[in-house]
Amino acid sequence: MALVALTACSEGAARLGLPEAATEQAPNVGNLWLGAWIASFAVGGLVWGLIIWAIIRYRRREGDAPAPRQTTYHLPLELLYTLVPFLIVGVMFFYTIKAQDAMVEQDSEPDVVINVIGQKWSWTFNYMEEGNPDVGTNAHEIGTLERIPDLYLPVNKRVRFNLESADVIHSFWVPSFYFKLDVIPGHSNSFDATPNKLGTYDGKCAELCGEFHSLMLFKVHVVSEEEYEAKVRELAESGNAGERKLEPAKQAVLQTAAPEEQK
Repeated sequence: MALVALTACSEGAARLGLPEAATEQAPNVGNLWLGAWIASFAVGGLVWGLIIWAIIRYRRREGDAPAPRQTTYHLPLELLYTLVPFLIVGVMFFYTIKAQDAMVEQDSEPDVVINVIGQKWSWTFNYMEEGNPDVGTNAHEIGTLERIPDLYLPVNKRVRFNLESADVIHSFWVPSFYFKLDVIPGHSNSFDATPNKLGTYDGKCAELCGEFHSLMLFKVHVVSEEEYEAKVRELAESGNAGERKLEPAKQAVLQTAAPEEQK
């Protein structure tokens, strides 16, 4: 009843704390989140109901014995409270795996590819548009401690994010995507997302990566395809043409030094 009331009050309350979803894939996690709350309310309501019923039904009355009759064991009840938790966990596990598989599923031919580099303590975004006749070149943007970088994405286009780290473990997180993925030195990670709502969204590092971890912020701008292509061309023309890669020497050092750095 409380959940229904919250849903009726506002769309924001119906999300139970989640920000507004901004990708086609996000509802997979949103539905799992809502289902977990429904299950929690149901279990909590049942437990509290049994507690209140037991308090009222078995309260001591005048003339009762000093102590109630003692029972060594109650086999049906013990089976119930042993099997029901397994059932609850099993159902939640099934839907968690189902949501996870949907979130990490990748298309063989994404519409846009963006190579992301996490570094102490900001982000580099490489727009891989050399094969796009409307753009014709790759371009990049490098963030610094003084300047938060902007990430531009075309609406309703499937975007492949390839994640690499230049130093320690970071985590690429856009809360409105309902998904985050670690950025690990020496190990490439990737995922697909299809932004489907125009707007500006916050992005950040979700891994405690060092002294200025809190400054690893970025802004995601979901724009029309024309605006996206114009932005990439603008970056290229302003001196940011080409892909900004990890330096080979730096990569070689990371392969041996990363474990010590991560400690």
